[in-house]
Amino acid sequence: MNLLLDTYVLLWWLDDDPSLSEKARANISDGHNLVFVSAAVVWEIRIKQALGKLIIPSDFPQVLDAQPFEMLAITAAHAYAVGDLPTYHRDPFDRMLIAQAKLERLTIVTRDNAFNKYQIPIIKA
Repeated sequence: MNLLLDTYVLLWWLDDDPSLSEKARANISDGHNLVFVSAAVVWEIRIKQALGKLIIPSDFPQVLDAQPFEMLAITAAHAYAVGDLPTYHRDPFDRMLIAQAKLERLTIVTRDNAFNKYQIPIIKA
């Protein structure tokens, strides 16, 4: 299975936070699954950090690079696909994740119930 991590799922994973469900933790750590982190997630984290809404370690890039995850770039096709999504969800970062999941056939790991309306595979975080 190919997974795409939502922003808070990535942060919970990196922090070994008990907020992350056992099912999500098991799927992320399963070596048979390919796990992706979108550039949109990194972008959102850095924006929240710059606004003082999130504290991350100064070595965050190295911490992320040390994970067995694949980085997923944002392409023009992903950007166009966002415009085709119904407006069930208004968060631009989450809309990008949904578009990427649809185009790349990924299962999103999230706790956000608004994702359910988009008929994409989800693992509840």
